[in-house]
Amino acid sequence: MPSLEHTYDRGGSGELSAPRLRNDTPERAGLDPEELRHLIREVHALTTGDRPWAPGTVVVAGRGPVIAVEEAAGWAVRYAAYDPETDSGIELPPAARVPTTVDTPFDLASLTKLFTAVAAMQQIERGTLGIDARVGAYLPDFRAAARHGITVRQLLTHTSGLRPELPLYACADDAERMAMLRAEAPVAEPGEYVYSDLNLLLLQFVLERVSGRTLDVLIHDGITRPLGMTSTDFGPCPGAAATEDQRRPWAKADRGMLRGVVHDENAWALGGVAGHAGLFSTARDLAIFCRTLLAGGSYGPARILGSDFVELMLTPPGLGFGVDQAWFMGELAGRGAVGHTGFTGTSVVLDPATDTFLVLLANTVHPRRRGADSGPRAAAGTRVARAVRG
Repeated sequence: MPSLEHTYDRGGSGELSAPRLRNDTPERAGLDPEELRHLIREVHALTTGDRPWAPGTVVVAGRGPVIAVEEAAGWAVRYAAYDPETDSGIELPPAARVPTTVDTPFDLASLTKLFTAVAAMQQIERGTLGIDARVGAYLPDFRAAARHGITVRQLLTHTSGLRPELPLYACADDAERMAMLRAEAPVAEPGEYVYSDLNLLLLQFVLERVSGRTLDVLIHDGITRPLGMTSTDFGPCPGAAATEDQRRPWAKADRGMLRGVVHDENAWALGGVAGHAGLFSTARDLAIFCRTLLAGGSYGPARILGSDFVELMLTPPGLGFGVDQAWFMGELAGRGAVGHTGFTGTSVVLDPATDTFLVLLANTVHPRRRGADSGPRAAAGTRVARAVRG
C-alpha cells in the first residue's frame, strides 16, 4: 500500500507545523484512481442537459495532505433569467456565459454555520464563552431565550427548540428585525432536534457581545487569515457563481438574478453578514478548512483551535457539524464522518477515520430554487469512500 505522507515541517518559530495541502496522484494519497475517475465523470455529468442538477460544479477530494481530485465543470453563469411560463432558464448567448473554474467562488449558504461554530469554539477555548452557559447570561436583552434557559451547546447542536427561521426579510428596518429576534421563544421542547438558522444567528450575537468584534472580523482574523484562505469572505463577491433569479412567489423577495451577493433572504436583510449564511469561498479554500480540522486544528505553522476542542466539535452528536448523515455523505457515513450542506448546492464531508475530505460546490439554485436533491452529493461521498485503500 502506498504510504500516506503525514510528515510535519518546522515553521519559522521552530515548532512543528502541520503539512499544507498539495496536488498529487491518487496513489500518493492512498486512493484508488479508477474510483476517482468515475467521480470526475459523474460530476461533469451533473452539469449537462437541458435541466442539469447544477449549471456548474467544482469538486475537490483528497486524503491526508494530498488533493487527489480538483475538477471544475459547467457554467458559473449560464442563465440570464428564469421563465415561469416555460419553467426553464433563459440561457445567455454562449459568448456571454461564464465557465466554472477551480477558482470560482460560490455562495456557501449554510456552510457559513461551520465557520461560526469554529469561532464559538475559539471563544470557549479562551474561556470567554461557556459551552453550557445560558445565552441570557450574555444577551439578557434576548428575553425569550433568557427566560427559557437556552444554552450555547443547544445552539451548536440545534436542540434549543427554536423554529427553523423567521421572516426577517419582511421587516421594515433593523430595529424591527432585532425586536423579532429578541422576542422569539422556542417552539419545541429543549433537547429536541430542530434544525434552525436562528441558532447560529443567536450565536453570532453572543460572539459579538463577548468579543466586542463583528462576526466577519472574528472569522477573518481567527480562521481565514491565519489559514491563508484568501478567497473566503462575506460578500459582495463579484466573480462568484450566479445563484437565483430571485422573485416571488418561489422566493421570499424580488431581487432579480443574483451574482456575488448573498442568496439567503434573511442574511441579505441583515446586511450580508450572518451566523447562518453569507460567506463565499472556493473549493480549494474549503479543502484547507477541512484539512485543518482533520489535522487537529493546525495547518502549516498556524493553529486556529486546540486538538481537544476540534475533537469535541467532531464527536457525536457534533457541535456545528452533522455526523454520519448518509443522505448527503453516502458511504462516507457510518464511521464518524462529519459535514454540512448549503441550500445553494454546497457541501463538505470530513472522515476522520480515513483522513479523507470531500468538497462539492454547485449552484443548484441557478436559475431558480428547486426541491432538494442530495443524491449527487451522496454518490460523490460513496465514490470517495470506495476509493480509500486501507
